[in-house]
Amino acid sequence: MAMLVLPEVFERTWGLKVEPFWPIATRRVRERFPDFCFMAEVYWDLEWTLQQQGFDFTYDKRLYDRLREGHAGPVRDHLRAALNYQNKMARFLENHDEPRAAATFPPEMHHAAAVITFLTPGLRFFHQGQFEGRRRRISPHLVRAPQEPIDAALHSFYDRFLTVLRQPVVREGAWKLLDCVPAWEGNGTWEDFLAWSWQARDGQRRLIAVNYAGHQSQCYVRIPLPDLAGRTMCLKDLMSPADYDRDGGDLALRGLYLDLPPWGYHVFEVKTLPP
Repeated sequence: MAMLVLPEVFERTWGLKVEPFWPIATRRVRERFPDFCFMAEVYWDLEWTLQQQGFDFTYDKRLYDRLREGHAGPVRDHLRAALNYQNKMARFLENHDEPRAAATFPPEMHHAAAVITFLTPGLRFFHQGQFEGRRRRISPHLVRAPQEPIDAALHSFYDRFLTVLRQPVVREGAWKLLDCVPAWEGNGTWEDFLAWSWQARDGQRRLIAVNYAGHQSQCYVRIPLPDLAGRTMCLKDLMSPADYDRDGGDLALRGLYLDLPPWGYHVFEVKTLPP
């Protein structure tokens, strides 16, 4: 609870004035151990404050709360934050204080929330038992847990997903939030989509899109790639057998059309064929 010793919080709690602690502490530790990594458990919208006082990463509880609420709009607004802030967020679906993700999110929603949480910028923070679908939260002081059966379907999802997360393009590439627009007039389900891209220096690209809603939705995703006219874009979903070829001219004009089921998602490997 790193924010509790911030001077303004300490004074509000105890009625005592104190000098700043974290800027001095983080600097002095790094003088002896330059590679030391500080991560703050922090709430009350004080994440940026602690990042400025020397923390490498801060909890992103706000994203977690918005994912639990199940609405795309607040999540999208959260992902509009500056990258120098997002890159220092520790993003998670469960930890020692929160209910187990498998007990909180229905399976399809769990998959969609995981794609958003761990394929956006920042530190990917997993909890013991998350991959196996454990449902019972235990006290960290107990240091043991009851035996639970492994959720085979969830375990299989995380096996595939971790393969994607190990790829350099989503670890070292450039991330960009993409615009979604209505598929046709009067269809407001485009607002349920979140879409973004990763691009590596060697040209590798990933395009991720999620329908974060409990109903089927449609949209067009704007593709910010130059010189698409006359080319073919090949889209291979790394999380399913889906494989599509799309005309570059049509993509440049209208964008990529998507029609996804409730909590549906794509994690596309993108290749553009020469004319």
